[in-house]
Amino acid sequence: MKRQERFDAFIAYFSTHQPDAETELYYENPYQLLVAVILSAQCTDKRVNLVTPALFKAFPDVQKMAHADVSDIFDLIRSISYPNNKAKHLSGMAQRLMEAYNGEIPSTVNELITLPGVGRKTANVIASVIYDVPAMAVDTHVFRVAARIGLTLNAKNPKQAEDQLVRFIPEKYISRAHHWLILHGRYVCLARNPKCTTCKINFLCKAYSTIYSKTEISTAKLKPAKKKK
Repeated sequence: MKRQERFDAFIAYFSTHQPDAETELYYENPYQLLVAVILSAQCTDKRVNLVTPALFKAFPDVQKMAHADVSDIFDLIRSISYPNNKAKHLSGMAQRLMEAYNGEIPSTVNELITLPGVGRKTANVIASVIYDVPAMAVDTHVFRVAARIGLTLNAKNPKQAEDQLVRFIPEKYISRAHHWLILHGRYVCLARNPKCTTCKINFLCKAYSTIYSKTEISTAKLKPAKKKK
């Protein structure tokens, strides 16, 4: 299968079977999503969703978060990975928003990445989910799945993967494709023991076709030769 054909098949399948894919983080406004995405770095969405209700109750907006003591933020997110650093990031992010953006969440990736705790992946998530910008956030799931399927080729880092994906995916599908890849990686194309044989897109997967053909060859070698009568 040629690369463009692989992209076309990927988009055709998910746009039909998972057209409304979205983030599994709970949020009610841009501020809450930004906080949740910062907390989700190297942490599961499930864990973040357990922590954020109390956090948002204590600090319901940017202004309250900006004036909070870092220790108070830490106490509410201590079960999250790297709580000390993330507490500092949330405090610094809110203060920066108040100082530079009047408490509003900026809409461009270049502005978002100036906020403490916000890297390119987080900025792309906010830009795409909140402002419908055609931005491709590449996390570990997206990076792994895109490479396995064959959507990306020899990408050495998330930025290279992002550039390849946005080059081949039509603009109107980019934001949704981010969620397609994440959810597929989270529930089917697992880092260990991926569910290849039951995967609904194994027909277009480069890794699956390679593994399957090798398995056939190995199995054939193990079969004893038929004895002549």
